[in-house]
Amino acid sequence: MLGASLLAGVTGCGVGDSTTPALTQAPPSTAPEVPGANGAFAPGGEVPTSDASPSRTPTPTATKRIRRTFIPDYQLPPVVGGLAPVITKIPTKHPVVFLTIDDGNIKTPESVQLLAQYDYPASLFLTKNTIAENPSFFKAFEAQGSLVENHTVTHNINMVQQWGYQQQFNDILGMQDYALQQYGRTPTLFRPPGGAYSNAMRQAVAAAGLKAIITWEAKANAGKMDYQVGNALRPGDIVLMHFRAEFAADFAAFREAQLAAGLEVVLLEDFLGVA
Repeated sequence: MLGASLLAGVTGCGVGDSTTPALTQAPPSTAPEVPGANGAFAPGGEVPTSDASPSRTPTPTATKRIRRTFIPDYQLPPVVGGLAPVITKIPTKHPVVFLTIDDGNIKTPESVQLLAQYDYPASLFLTKNTIAENPSFFKAFEAQGSLVENHTVTHNINMVQQWGYQQQFNDILGMQDYALQQYGRTPTLFRPPGGAYSNAMRQAVAAAGLKAIITWEAKANAGKMDYQVGNALRPGDIVLMHFRAEFAADFAAFREAQLAAGLEVVLLEDFLGVA
């Protein structure tokens, strides 16, 4: 286990928080992150969200599938010593940015329509308990060019502190099996609830067959962009969004920042070779 004290303010995926603590330490093969209690590490700035889900939303129809490609100038680090690598930012000279969207709580047709309209593929880190009432909703995102990844079954933001290796492994593996059943593909990337991780989690992620833990340094939140480093998007940034009521406003903030930076939205899995 690594670290000494839990990063203040890191809780879970959700609405409201617009501050992002500075980063002070770099774990292996990542951009800087902050170590915390019980061996936990976490990027800054995720906050709680309600577990309440709206009534069942009709599945939107996607009209196209876009998979942009660049010749990668970065190679995903391998699992070493049974520990999955942690990726916070992609070191690349290409003018690319990677969009990731978490949870699946709020399901509105406009979300997939916006991604399809602007040809933005995204990595969808979904949680079983937030999508189980309507998992087919997210199939339209796959048709549009996005991919479903693993954000656990339960979204326990305290799993690093509360659970040992076996419970973490079971929760991660449960989402692997569910995603395969629902979407016909086994996820290759994992995002911890709340962002905190530990060596036990890295071990569980690797044992479940996933290639890497994905965190972030920039996010679209409450209709604006928040940055842990700098004040604009940079090549290789991994951007965090959520399926929330304010999805359209967050998407608009991300698109404005992406265009201002002269970056192209590409699929993280394609760039890493794990699609």
